[in-house]
Amino acid sequence: MQMASRSIALAAIISLGCGAAGIEPAWADDLAATNTTGTSTSPVAARDRLYAELAADVAELEQRGSILKRVVKLVTPAVVHVEARRETDTNRAGRGEGEEAGSGVIIERRGKFYALTSRHVIKYSTVAGINIKLSDGRVVHPKQTWTDPGTDVAIMALDMQGLLAARLGDSSKLEIGDFVLAVGSPFGLSHSVTYGIISAKGRRDLRLGDDGVQYQDFLQTDAAINPGNSGGPLLNLRGEVVGLNTAIASASGANEGIGFAIPINMAMVIADQLIERGMVVRAYLGVRLDSSFGPTEAAKLGLSRPEGARVSGVTKNSPAEQARILVGDIILEFDGTRIEDDMHLINLVSLTPVQKEVDVRLLREGRLISLRVRVANRAQMPRD
Repeated sequence: MQMASRSIALAAIISLGCGAAGIEPAWADDLAATNTTGTSTSPVAARDRLYAELAADVAELEQRGSILKRVVKLVTPAVVHVEARRETDTNRAGRGEGEEAGSGVIIERRGKFYALTSRHVIKYSTVAGINIKLSDGRVVHPKQTWTDPGTDVAIMALDMQGLLAARLGDSSKLEIGDFVLAVGSPFGLSHSVTYGIISAKGRRDLRLGDDGVQYQDFLQTDAAINPGNSGGPLLNLRGEVVGLNTAIASASGANEGIGFAIPINMAMVIADQLIERGMVVRAYLGVRLDSSFGPTEAAKLGLSRPEGARVSGVTKNSPAEQARILVGDIILEFDGTRIEDDMHLINLVSLTPVQKEVDVRLLREGRLISLRVRVANRAQMPRD
């Protein structure tokens, strides 16, 4: 309803100044209108009336547009600018080739404050080389940092009280077409805000950085993301963080309408483990997957669309073997989530708490089968 109302208001505004070929625009008649006594109204008075009508239409449009302004006001105090000098350059003054710049967002966990950001922003720096600029202008160093190369998530402990933390949303509820805002420091311009939509979900085949990002499940957005936005929040219209801006696809190095963000649900699973354990403990299932499984193979098996992950091998003494998953099985569902492809399954398993027992639905020789599997610690995975 809000979208429709906004379109109507815009159409009303546009119609005041546009006339089709051969047709006098509406305001031409209005300027020659007569008043209630039958006498002509002066052009100045008619023009003033049109301005008043325009102001009323714009006020209606601005009332709806104020949602964006309120989101920005709510979240801006929780967004930080991050500058990180490389460890070998910590004695250099000012910015230079040895410094990374990015963004971050303040979160609260168990009464303590942290700044969530991207690992690639701070990975070459020590605590002393990281400057976090708060929205009120104060600059602080983190007390401690933790990073996860597998997802490019980093968390920085802030030894401060009284900060304003962002509210976290549920990224699993996002749909393609949802409106979002990106906040950050593109090219060092702190607290810049851009607006767009979720363009796609589940991007898992991006080539990022020198050491790559192994576990990918990116949101794609056309909200402008540029160098310096990394680590900043992607927000829904409720003012909730739904993603962590991370990368762009660009031939020029600047925004070209394709940006990527880590879903906040995924980022927080990693961040909470880093805070609690100082490391990430990932689960494993114990299957090798057939990367060639695609639409043609799916159709031959009677699947209405390409989905699932085909098992090409099972590790001995693994959770998969104990649950009697077999080579050739098509895993269609894991812990209540339909599997899109092999990388989707890998991500879901890695984010599952170790020792959790989950339901797995699979297709075996044309029959649907349900199994229970207890995932184990990946660090303890037996080797074939």
